[in-house]
Amino acid sequence: MNAAIVGYGRMGKMIEEILVNSGSGVIGKVDFDYYKSLSDIPDAFDVVIDFSHPDNLENTLSFSQSTRIPCVIGTTNLTDDQKALMTECAKYAPILYSANYSLGVSVIKKAAKMLYDALGEDFDVEIIETHHNKKADAPSGTAKAILDAIDPENRIPCVYGREGAPGARGKEIGVHAVRGGTVAGEHKVMFFGEDEILEIRHEAISRRIFAKGACRAAEWLIGKENGLYTMEDVLWGE
Repeated sequence: MNAAIVGYGRMGKMIEEILVNSGSGVIGKVDFDYYKSLSDIPDAFDVVIDFSHPDNLENTLSFSQSTRIPCVIGTTNLTDDQKALMTECAKYAPILYSANYSLGVSVIKKAAKMLYDALGEDFDVEIIETHHNKKADAPSGTAKAILDAIDPENRIPCVYGREGAPGARGKEIGVHAVRGGTVAGEHKVMFFGEDEILEIRHEAISRRIFAKGACRAAEWLIGKENGLYTMEDVLWGE
């Protein structure tokens, strides 16, 4: 597998290291001190991996759409319009998007959905995420993805933190963001019932797990039909 990387920060460097160590190649990198765009890379590559900035998304998708080259998107904090753009581009090329490329988080999402389907009528649900003090967005893309997994049709009201005198808890899902130190990422989904509590938890010890998941996703995506894919497809799809 030969890849092009968009964004050569910490994640881009880890992705390159993992690819090279596994025998794959990095044909080119798009960043300030490298190529200005994917179309400037002179040699052929099989897949694009973009962990950069939302402002770069349109250029990455436009390239993928015009060349039909598969694209793995790991940029977070995307708008609804940008997500719609991914859906449109996926008509012309294989696109895989995830807010979190950890294999464990994919399992957490599936488990949270199963638990909610079984217990949601009788249990209160809270999602709590913790990240390092440099993280710019809140709640995390992963917390939102867990929420989407539990309630894909957005039927349940959400409360993002509480303050003042909100009154008794109603039929809602609470989502809370904690920031501090160098935490790579922790996500908990808690189910509070009468006289019992269930909790599922995932902790990222290192950001390397996200880079490893993205490389696995890139290899899986090559040769797939046009469409918008997720990490759940990588784990449980064909």
